[in-house]
Amino acid sequence: MSASDCLVPGIPDVLRAALECADDGIVIVDGAHRITHFNAGAERIWKLARTEVLGRDAEVLTLKCLQADPVTDFRDEISLVRRDGSRIRATVALSSATIDGATHHIVFARDVTAEAERRVRIGLLNAVSDQTNRVVIVTDVEQNIRYVNAAFTALFGYTNDQAEGRRATELLAGCHTNRTAIAKLVKRLMHGGRRGEVEVLAYDKNGEEIWVAARIDAFRDKKGRVKHIFALLEDITETRQLRSLQQLIMGALADEVPITEIADRLCRRVEEIAPDVVCSLLHVDSAGLVHPLGGPSLPEDYSRALDGIAIGPDVGSCGTAAYYGEPVLAEDIDTDPRWQPYKAMPLAVGLRACWSTPIKAKDGRVIATFAFYFREPRAPSNWHRRIVEACVNLGAFAIERKEARAEIARLAYHDILTGLPNRAQLRHLITTAIDACPTSSHVALAFLDVDHFKDVNDTLGHAAGDELLIQLAQRLREHIGPEDMLGRLGGDEFVVLLPYRNAEGAERVAAEITEALAAPLRLGSRQLQMSASIGISLYPDHATDIDTLMQQADAAMYMAKQAGRSTHRLFSAEMNGLTEQRLALIAALRRAIAEGALTLSYQPQIRSCDGAIHGVEALARWHDAVLGDVSPAKFIPLAEECGLIEQIGLWSVREACHQMASWRRAGLNIPTVSVNLSPLNFRNVTLAARLADILAEYKLPPDALMLEITEGTFMQDGATALETMHAIRALGVGLSVDDFGTGYSSLSRLAHLPIRELKIDRSFMRDIDKDAGALAIATAVVRVGQGLGMTVVAEGVETEGQRKMLAELGCDVVQGFLYAPALPPVAFERWLIEHCAEQARAMLGRLDLAPAGRDAVKRSA
Repeated sequence: MSASDCLVPGIPDVLRAALECADDGIVIVDGAHRITHFNAGAERIWKLARTEVLGRDAEVLTLKCLQADPVTDFRDEISLVRRDGSRIRATVALSSATIDGATHHIVFARDVTAEAERRVRIGLLNAVSDQTNRVVIVTDVEQNIRYVNAAFTALFGYTNDQAEGRRATELLAGCHTNRTAIAKLVKRLMHGGRRGEVEVLAYDKNGEEIWVAARIDAFRDKKGRVKHIFALLEDITETRQLRSLQQLIMGALADEVPITEIADRLCRRVEEIAPDVVCSLLHVDSAGLVHPLGGPSLPEDYSRALDGIAIGPDVGSCGTAAYYGEPVLAEDIDTDPRWQPYKAMPLAVGLRACWSTPIKAKDGRVIATFAFYFREPRAPSNWHRRIVEACVNLGAFAIERKEARAEIARLAYHDILTGLPNRAQLRHLITTAIDACPTSSHVALAFLDVDHFKDVNDTLGHAAGDELLIQLAQRLREHIGPEDMLGRLGGDEFVVLLPYRNAEGAERVAAEITEALAAPLRLGSRQLQMSASIGISLYPDHATDIDTLMQQADAAMYMAKQAGRSTHRLFSAEMNGLTEQRLALIAALRRAIAEGALTLSYQPQIRSCDGAIHGVEALARWHDAVLGDVSPAKFIPLAEECGLIEQIGLWSVREACHQMASWRRAGLNIPTVSVNLSPLNFRNVTLAARLADILAEYKLPPDALMLEITEGTFMQDGATALETMHAIRALGVGLSVDDFGTGYSSLSRLAHLPIRELKIDRSFMRDIDKDAGALAIATAVVRVGQGLGMTVVAEGVETEGQRKMLAELGCDVVQGFLYAPALPPVAFERWLIEHCAEQARAMLGRLDLAPAGRDAVKRSA
């Protein structure tokens, strides 16, 4: 049967030609399930020639819908397997028609493989798009939204259905969105320009602000015509806008920008990213007063009006926030009770609401407030809150860092203890005063040194010394003029800078200071007399440079010390020579210590009961090839002043132990040697260990060594000195209190200290046989020593009368010129031999043996 025989009868030629031209495959199947029509489109879809299928059973088409019984209408997209085994996606529609009583099934098939693949690709793209955290928007050329991804919904709150068909700018823009920038970029794209980026403020479904970076491009057809507009949005609220605030602050701090400029820059940047606010930053000082730091958009007269206002419970938003340490919101300044006394000025410039947040330091202090003013009654948005959260932390960091740097700068130029300008700042002040000094005027420089300040430190401790310096600084402030400047060089040295003062005026100020210092100071429960020695130099009479002026004032101050203290001296030319002598003496002393030029001399200590040797005191002596013999009264204070005394003390211990070992090897049995040490030695925790090493080196027992200390050593508050004393006593080395009775000893404390010996100061010996007061003190010291089980030694005994009186008092040991001065080792050895011989002769005399008895003794010997 030919193909034409199987054609459906009654199909007009015109219709048959139309079916042949159709792109879709059209197949007609008769009631016998035979294919009666198979157009060219069907040949393409099934890859079968019509001659191969016409008249054949429809199963050759592999369509399940035709194999059903009965055959019903069908419409779907299926996977079609062709004769060659290939597969395509096809949409198949099956319908039935009755013609002349006969039923025919008509199949319409369309190859949608490409479309299906495109749908798969689009599905994949949609899946990928929904997984990204960036917003994807596709619009038509009229900017009506055609597609949005899941990130769009997450960021802005609109679903795809709510967004589709809406104009993008109407949906996302608000009153502060830069529409012009977006329009300019879209216009450029429509005219064939390249893609671009813009940062804009957008608004979500709830009206909250969101800063986005929008990358906008166009999809074009093959002819280059824009078909769609594509936008990729990134939320930069946190990553860029808030971080820009951090970068701004950090960069400004690194560049050492003043804090007011930093605050101004911060406020300006905040107003850029939050265009609906007016920003303000106020500093809160230690007195609770506010001072504007930044507020570039506030009227200047309003900022000035805020300066110096005290914080309080009803002082606007900022004053109240600073007072309570909590954020304060006034949604309507006009009606808020906290604003009533202050509302006129902000309302006059259109500010209707204010939200202020306190900025706190790490220790919890409120150091500033950060405020947003609004031009309409309202509360802050979430975006505003995020900005403030960032700015409060950044503001605290910036202000605290500036405060810290200011404190460092202050400490660099001010004394920590007294708060006065220090040496560095004084030089600047002196330079400024000299530069400003008129030709016919003067600038006076007064150096002030506290008299006997070391005694206060040594006896009452450093805490008391510090308190004395603080009170002294306060008293000096009260007795200088408003243009005068006071500073502390260090230790107990102060400088008074006196601009426009000649010699007479400067001496008058010095005399007034001396008189003011005559009144005692109260240190705790004690009243303490105080005085100072003052030296004065004049610009330009004495010198024209700072260093020389300071040296001259220092030299004049030493002359005041030598004149008896508690006075002042004006520099004169001859003082230069004295200053040079002092510097030369210090250099010579250093050289003497380095070269071993110091020696020890030994003064005997004699027991009162029998005249036997009790021990010796080792005393440092210095003979210089150029200077000759230098008195200990001169070089010991000098050693204390220039930091050599501790070194001299340890050298004295070693040298004395070396001499004791030498004498013992020679058969001279001297019970003990006393060595003077400075309180500084006792602040060294290794002192006991070093003493043990020295004694072991020379094979001496610990009780062969006695250390003489001043009352200040055990009166100090420092636990280190007391710990060292106990360690020395545990070692077996004795401790003797030298010059007892001249300081501030506490007898109750003395009873609990590891002291073995008390020495009565030589000053009480001079008139002990004539002065009842001196005798009373000596008697008291002896009684204290006896009561505490201590040996009592009297220094400076020069007459037999003094010795007898001390013996009657019960004084254990005496020492002084009555027996011998301090002698070099060889001379001391001769003296000791003579003293022992004299002791032997005296003993023989006391025995009063008869001649016969003596002869008997000789014969028996």
